[in-house]
Amino acid sequence: MRNVKTVIIGVGNIGNLHASNLLSEEIKGIELVGFCDTNPLKLEAAKKKYGADYHFYTQAEDVFADERVDAVIIATPHYDHPVLAIAALKAGKHALVEKPAGVYTKKVREMIEEAKRHPNLTLSLMYNQRMNPTYQKAKELVETGKIGELRRTNWIITNWYRSQSYYNSGGWRATWAGEGGGVLLNQDPHQLDLWQWICGMPERIYSFAYYGKRRNVEVETEVTAYAEYPNGATGVFVTTTTETPGTNRFEIVGSQGKIVIEEDQLKFWRTVMDETEWNDTYQGGFGEPEVWEIKIPVVFDGQTGHKKVTQNFVNHILYGEALISPAEDGIYGLSISNAIHLSSWTESWVTLPIDEDKFLEELTKRVEGSKEKTVEEQVLDTDGTY
Repeated sequence: MRNVKTVIIGVGNIGNLHASNLLSEEIKGIELVGFCDTNPLKLEAAKKKYGADYHFYTQAEDVFADERVDAVIIATPHYDHPVLAIAALKAGKHALVEKPAGVYTKKVREMIEEAKRHPNLTLSLMYNQRMNPTYQKAKELVETGKIGELRRTNWIITNWYRSQSYYNSGGWRATWAGEGGGVLLNQDPHQLDLWQWICGMPERIYSFAYYGKRRNVEVETEVTAYAEYPNGATGVFVTTTTETPGTNRFEIVGSQGKIVIEEDQLKFWRTVMDETEWNDTYQGGFGEPEVWEIKIPVVFDGQTGHKKVTQNFVNHILYGEALISPAEDGIYGLSISNAIHLSSWTESWVTLPIDEDKFLEELTKRVEGSKEKTVEEQVLDTDGTY
């Protein structure tokens, strides 16, 4: 079967990363045939960097109308992700969509429904951290009951340091109209996806988000969110782009075990007896169950996920391989993100699934008050940032 002829839509930071991955020849069954961007300067830069033997498009509609193109990789600003994916599907193209799936769940739901109408086409999301063996192992330990009943989840993810110059590198960045959010929409979609992928969806959320804190931006730069699960378990998610040195520590605690992922390592402790049973039977006053630290044979891999997701996307098209990150999963992490925003805006608990119309109403208020930024667009070095 011939290679999947693919165009990258959006030739900014992440679009160039995708181009480098495709040209590495490590991903089999795919051929980069073109670039699309509404900014002619970015197209010209791509032509100089990659050569003039590709197709260059100034409008996505031209890509979708080109019968030589089988698939697209969508690497544009966030609002366009579901819009372009829907258009691609309607045009008969496969689509790999960068994170996040979109800005608000109502539009992402439209994308998912459109995908259902095209079962012959592939729609996948770039949740590349799902390919990390460490997170896969954590998911396995939770789902197979190795930690017992879920009790608590904590994720402190503050190693997303971003300077003002980063925010000034694009007119769409860190604005409600251009980006639709800040650290939750740009940096944290992977963690919010993994949080629910491993631990399940919370039942309700209360959050504190701080907008423009320590940076001259409209959107949130710091968040603390509290979550409650259907079984009574609780969770806390803490994130910011203004802290250095940052921390990335994910704790999952159950009635019979504890997982900690930090500094590229997974640690696992397991009690000999489930805490519930111990508590019901122990009569000694002070004391606690015997705990074993168990060595898990897994190696952290935070570097190759992009290529692995792209290969999985291609393999699904060519051979029907099961998708690791199917489009319908995009609604979950985004639902948490939307709930955190809505809770901070309304200063109240938000129950999941969220009220999508209420969220869009509140977001629209902020979009209408968004101020246009006049900056010189820059393509930054993304090495080590994804």
